[in-house]
Amino acid sequence: MLNILIKKDSFLIDEACYNEAMSFTPSTWIDYEVIDVGEGEKLERYGSFIIRRPDSNALSYVADTKSGLWKQSDATFRQGNQNGEWIKKKTVPEAWTISIDDLSFKIALTPFKHTGIFPEQATNWQWMRKLIKESKRDIKVLNLFAYTGAATMACAKEGASVVHVDASKGSVLWAKENAVLCGCVEAPIRYLVDDVLKFVQREIRRGNTYDAIIMDPPAFGRGPKGELWRFNDQLKELMGLCQQLLSEKPLFVCVSTYNDAFDLNDLKHLIHDHFPLEIADCE
Repeated sequence: MLNILIKKDSFLIDEACYNEAMSFTPSTWIDYEVIDVGEGEKLERYGSFIIRRPDSNALSYVADTKSGLWKQSDATFRQGNQNGEWIKKKTVPEAWTISIDDLSFKIALTPFKHTGIFPEQATNWQWMRKLIKESKRDIKVLNLFAYTGAATMACAKEGASVVHVDASKGSVLWAKENAVLCGCVEAPIRYLVDDVLKFVQREIRRGNTYDAIIMDPPAFGRGPKGELWRFNDQLKELMGLCQQLLSEKPLFVCVSTYNDAFDLNDLKHLIHDHFPLEIADCE
C-alpha cells in the first residue's frame, strides 16, 4: 500500500483530518518547545535559547505578549520593508545545535525569520523512519524543496538512499553541515542545487523511479537560474510528474505546505487525483 501523509504545517496546530486541536510540544522534543502563541507571534525555545517571531497562523489566538513570559526572549524578530532583523542579546551565538532522538541540527537566525528547521515536522520524520525500517528493503527517496535536510537525514538514518534537491545553494550547504551533525556523511545522499520541476522532468526522461517522495513546496520561489515557482499554478503539474516517478512498489508520499492561501481540503483532493489510493495519514 502506498502511504500518504498530507500536512499543512504552522506552529504545531494538528489538523488531523480537519479536527483542529492544539499541541504545543512534540513528545520526543527535549531541545524544543512552543511556549506560547498569539497576537500574530509565537514564543519558542530552541535548546537553551528563547526566540520570539511572527507567525500568521497565530492571529486567531490571544496571548499577553507584553507579559514577563514574552520578555524572557533572547532574540526577537522585527519585520522590515523586505526582510527583517533579529534583536539579540549578547549571549545568543551565530549558530547552535539542537537534537531529537539520534538527529542533530544546526540552528541559526536568518533574515527571513527562519531558524533552519521546522520542528513541527518532527512527526513527519518519525513516520518516514518507521515505514522505511518496517519495509525491510532498500528504499530510494526523492526529497524535493529539501531545505536544510532534516527529512533527508531521517531517511538516511534508516538506511535509505536519498536524492536531496533544493534551489538554494546555501540551504544545500547547510544540509551537508547537518549530515555531519547526524553522522550521515557516508550515507548515500546525493545533493543537488536545481529547479525542482526541471529536475523531475529530467528524471522521467532518464527512466529513474523512487520508492518514496517528499516535498515541502513554498508558496513562491525561484530556481538557481531564476526559474519561477508559484504554488497555486504549478503544484498540480508537479503532482502529475511525481506520479510518474513512483516505483512499482512505492512506500510513501509526504506533502507538506505552509501556504496560508491553500486550503488543506483542496490539497487532499489534489493528492487523491494523482495518487488515488487510501490515505493513511492526514494532518
